[in-house]
Amino acid sequence: MKTENQLHAKRRGWLKNGNPPGDFSKAPRCMATTRQKTPCQSPAMKNGRCRMHGGGSTGPKTAEGLRNSQCGNLKHGLYSREAIRERRVTFEIIRQAYKLIKSVE
Repeated sequence: MKTENQLHAKRRGWLKNGNPPGDFSKAPRCMATTRQKTPCQSPAMKNGRCRMHGGGSTGPKTAEGLRNSQCGNLKHGLYSREAIRERRVTFEIIRQAYKLIKSVE
């Protein structure tokens, strides 16, 4: 059976996000400003910020990454240039058909 001190001892071992092993209370801190205007006290990653304050993406670096990024957000194509052009052509054909029907009557 574990004693009271053993149950509440500080956890030691490997940390997430590349932080060194050991006492996690001694790991470097993020120190980014939180919404409460206080410094963040989460353990920092290699870039100096925690997992929540790591910074935004700087975008794709290669031509392949840019191509993937441009295609990745396409949901249905309803407002793509091709779809808009097709609708305009279709509606123009329908208008011409209505005019032809009116002229025959």
